[in-house]
Amino acid sequence: MTAATATTADTFRPALHYAARNTWLNDPNGLIFHDGVYHLYYQNNPLDNVWGNMSWGHATSPDLLTWTEHPVAIACDDDEDIFSGSIVFDRDNTSGFGTDSAPPLVAVYTSAFKPGSGHQGIQAQSLAYSLDGGYTWTKHTANPVLNRGSAEFRDPKVISYDGDAGSYWVMVAVEATDFQVVLYKSYDLKNWEPLSTFGPANATGGVWECPDLFSLPVDGDPNNLQWVLTVNLNPGGPNNGSAGQYFVGDFDGTTFTSATTVTEGPQDPERLGEYQWLDWGRDYYAAVSFSDVPDNRRLMIAWMNNWEYANHIPTSPWRSPMTLAREISLHTIGGKPRLTQKAAGNFRSLSAPAGTFSLEDSEISDGIHILEGAAGRVQRIDIALTTGSAREFGLIVRGDGDHGTRIGIRPAEGALIVDRRDSGQTGFHEAFASVDTAPIRTADGSYELTIYVDHCSVEVFAQDGLVTMTELIFPAPGNTDLAVYASGGTATVNSLRVTQYA
Repeated sequence: MTAATATTADTFRPALHYAARNTWLNDPNGLIFHDGVYHLYYQNNPLDNVWGNMSWGHATSPDLLTWTEHPVAIACDDDEDIFSGSIVFDRDNTSGFGTDSAPPLVAVYTSAFKPGSGHQGIQAQSLAYSLDGGYTWTKHTANPVLNRGSAEFRDPKVISYDGDAGSYWVMVAVEATDFQVVLYKSYDLKNWEPLSTFGPANATGGVWECPDLFSLPVDGDPNNLQWVLTVNLNPGGPNNGSAGQYFVGDFDGTTFTSATTVTEGPQDPERLGEYQWLDWGRDYYAAVSFSDVPDNRRLMIAWMNNWEYANHIPTSPWRSPMTLAREISLHTIGGKPRLTQKAAGNFRSLSAPAGTFSLEDSEISDGIHILEGAAGRVQRIDIALTTGSAREFGLIVRGDGDHGTRIGIRPAEGALIVDRRDSGQTGFHEAFASVDTAPIRTADGSYELTIYVDHCSVEVFAQDGLVTMTELIFPAPGNTDLAVYASGGTATVNSLRVTQYA
């Protein structure tokens, strides 16, 4: 079966985000910066635009915004589907796949063995290697290299560990239905020994997938490093469906110990809002980070979709984009370590902005107020607002005066909202139309938002990136208005700047 051919203009293809040319994609895999290029591999169906035939697609970018799609990197075959995993630069050639003068890239991925294969029904970890910088790959002849005899053992993220316990490779993977992260170590990427496990903890409303483990300086202090363990789950997110959570603590080379666990064992549904989420929106899943980024920056990308409706979103012939790359940092907020995020792409690499719009010190009265001269389809919006008497206030993006996507604040509830019930096409799946919320706090009644609007999405970074919300939208092509609104009173726009990209 081949991917469907578009019969109308591809109005939803993103301008700022990566999407495959004419096929399906989901989880980002094998993220690495190598030889001056960002490599994005991903779960890909090379034959259709719905999930299936899982292989690794491949794209590269010099700036995290302009992407070049390459041929399928690691293809499924009669024995296995190629599920998620990671890539390391084996600079010391510990695997022996390369030479000391030409070390390899090594992909560690999950083999999902098919009926009729020697390991049918099993998920186990396998290797492939590249000697040309990541463009062609050879599967290891002795795969799999780590087999627990489990049908739900997947998504290995491998890191290079160098600490008091020694220097070796560490793998974090999951036993998905046990809500457990499993850790292993190896000196050669081929032979693995168990280290420890983590979980169940916090959100366990769906299978655990796509873990990651890395250290970050707290408040920019290189002498105060803490470790972050991320794990995605489906379903069980804070606004239903797919989501990602994180824990902050210590890793001693053997065991990760969380200092931010709220509940151990099965989750407490009443405490879902207390867990630490990578993103509170409906469409941020399978988030993992790049290896070997210069200056020890930690950059992360997620799949921008939700398994509740992923196969049904109204795009053709492609289906599903990635999020923007985000730089993540660790800061002390209210005495606790919290992640903050900001868009990481080099926006200066894009063609000259199509224009700007600005507004300062303007009161919003009750109602919807279209901003003349601010309309656009692809925008960065920076806005600072102060609460007044309104029970809700904010912006309406990609609108037509009455309809659009509302991004607002409900101060009495301490809530940031994204309301996409009138965002455009919503009827393709019963779970899509939604009002999604995230907790937002202010000490002085002021709120700062940075919003990236693309042809099929909004990404909201609130309060210096402490809270983020990512949502797909499918507006009519002609719906380009930007408006401010208030309900039941007034609020103030302290400053507003809109940068138009297309």
